[in-house]
Formats: sequence, structure tokens, C-alpha cells
Amino acid sequence: MYTPDTSRRNLLLLSNSRDEAGRFLQHTRDDLSDQFAGVCNIVFVPFAGVTISWDAYANHVAEAMKEIGIVVQSVHGRSDAVSMVRDAEAIAVGGGNTFHLLANVQRAGLLDVIRERALAGTPYLGWSAGSVIACPTMQTTNDMPITEPDSFRALGLVQFQINAHFTDAHPLGFQGETRRQRLAEFVTANASARVVGLPEGTWLRVAGASVELHGQHDAVLFRAGVPDTPIARNVELSGLLEP
Repeated sequence: MYTPDTSRRNLLLLSNSRDEAGRFLQHTRDDLSDQFAGVCNIVFVPFAGVTISWDAYANHVAEAMKEIGIVVQSVHGRSDAVSMVRDAEAIAVGGGNTFHLLANVQRAGLLDVIRERALAGTPYLGWSAGSVIACPTMQTTNDMPITEPDSFRALGLVQFQINAHFTDAHPLGFQGETRRQRLAEFVTANASARVVGLPEGTWLRVAGASVELHGQHDAVLFRAGVPDTPIARNVELSGLLEP
């Protein structure tokens, strides 16, 4: 199995992009400022946007980043997108539909160059779908398959899977599978996989080989043949998630 060199990673992998009041990227402001210390420009990948135009998405992110003194350049519509990523000070990949995101990243020829730069230490920020594609595959997304990527293989910046927006909610009278049941199916079919159920308001801070959960809630780890395991905040997790 391919094992990437993790020694230079600088990743911030958010479950969601807004705080409980709906403010964009406010809930992770301290970690965001720390991750992007000294960064003046970010290259943004808006391809997860479906019902929002990529222009509007990029403008929205630019407004948020302006508050911490960072200029945003989007890859969409650019013939030099690969070189933009290769030369980027930092990379941000937005949320939306993971199938749409991965398919368009593949079509733009950006998958390998994003992986290369992020593993070399270029700061990588992802939220929702942008966090899911940081995993070996996109198979633990919650999204509708509205388009077909070339494969489920994703960036592989971490050696575990993320399920963003994880919830235990089970509406009264609902007879479909719960999120826990869906993730249990995944680890049963993929016995070597580890999946982090990442609730709203939480994120993973990855610095080199170190992995920590930050935010408002504990997370849940899913593995085949093992009871679901709570993941505590502000504790070194690399031995649990990337043994």
C-alpha cells in the first residue's frame, strides 16, 4: 500500500465552513490564522460548487480571506491552473458536492499537483468536500453522485477517511440507515480503512506527522470489527489514525 511522506504536511480539514451563527470560517479563525501565518495569496479550487457559480464562490471566499489580509485567486477558467497550484503559497479547496469536485479536479489535471504541493508543505485548507478529497478516496462522502469522476481515488494527504457533517440524528419514524450504519457498511467492505466521523463545528489540524481534533465536539472513529471509538479533542491522534 502507498504510504506518503507525511513529515511536511500543513493541513486544516474542516467538517463545515460556517459557525452556528452562519459566519463563514469564523469558528476556526485562530487555527486558520496560525496555518496561514506569512501567507499573502491563496489559490482556491471552487469545483464543488454546483448551484453557486464558481465566480460567486470565489468572491465569497475572497471576502472572508480579506479579513486576515489574504488575496484569493481561483483556478476556474484559467489555462494556467496547474502552474498556479504549483507556485501557490497556499491552497484552499471548498465544499459542496464531492463527486462534482473530484471530477473537475481530475479533468483540470490538478489532482497530482495538489497532492505534490500539499505533501511538500504548502498549506492546504479544505472544508466539507474539500476535506473528504484529502483522504485516500472520496467514498465516505454524504453527497449525491451527480456526475462521475474517473475514479474514487482522491489526494491521499492523510491515511484515513473523513465523513464530514457527521451526525447521530435519527428522526422519529425514519426507517432508512443511520450515518453510523452507512459507515459500518464502508469499513466492513473496506476492512483496512479507518473513518473519522467529523461533526459540525470540528476540524482536524495536521502538522507533519501530528494529527489533532479541534473544535466544539468529540469525533468518532470507525474500524472493521471494532466498536466505534470516541476521538477526544486536543490529543495527538496519529498513532490511532495513521499507525
